[in-house]
Amino acid sequence: MKLVILDRDGVINHDSPDFIKSPAEWLPIPGSMEAIARLNQAGYRVVVASNQSGIARELFDMTILNAIHQKMHNLAQQVGADIDAVFFCPHAAADNCDCRKPKPGMFTEISQRYKISLKGVPVVGDSLRDLQAGYVSGCVPYLVLTGKGEKTHATGGLPPGTMVFPDLAAMVTHLLKTSTPPTLHVVS
Repeated sequence: MKLVILDRDGVINHDSPDFIKSPAEWLPIPGSMEAIARLNQAGYRVVVASNQSGIARELFDMTILNAIHQKMHNLAQQVGADIDAVFFCPHAAADNCDCRKPKPGMFTEISQRYKISLKGVPVVGDSLRDLQAGYVSGCVPYLVLTGKGEKTHATGGLPPGTMVFPDLAAMVTHLLKTSTPPTLHVVS
């Protein structure tokens, strides 16, 4: 199985320092939904791994988060894209949970759910913690300069081998040019 793990805010949609608290505030970055569709067409399953501490901060509840994700799925489907699953951490940093990035708990859950190793799986984020969580899980880190990406790039300290792209669309173009076509394994 070919898998790509994407952060949500700042990678798929425009980020906000005040959090995305409603479906109306969730606005896709131009080209991001089409990039997901191109990944799907190339045989990739796309999952989202996102810290959503706005729940712990009581800025929104699960009903609102589900509505935001429903809007994301609907807009993806309008361009022929499919987001296979959304994994999220609802905790605040002070909760010291295992699922909040940069800790790898969400990535462990993805690996278990799909019954695969994440070694070599692309992880795309706009913040250092996105890339750190993926890197320690065996993923190949890609930084996009949308969202917090410019600041993250300027700050430095990226995991070894991190590749940097202007946005998700450019990252996907690169990935699809460099990835080898899937090999069919016949089981007899």
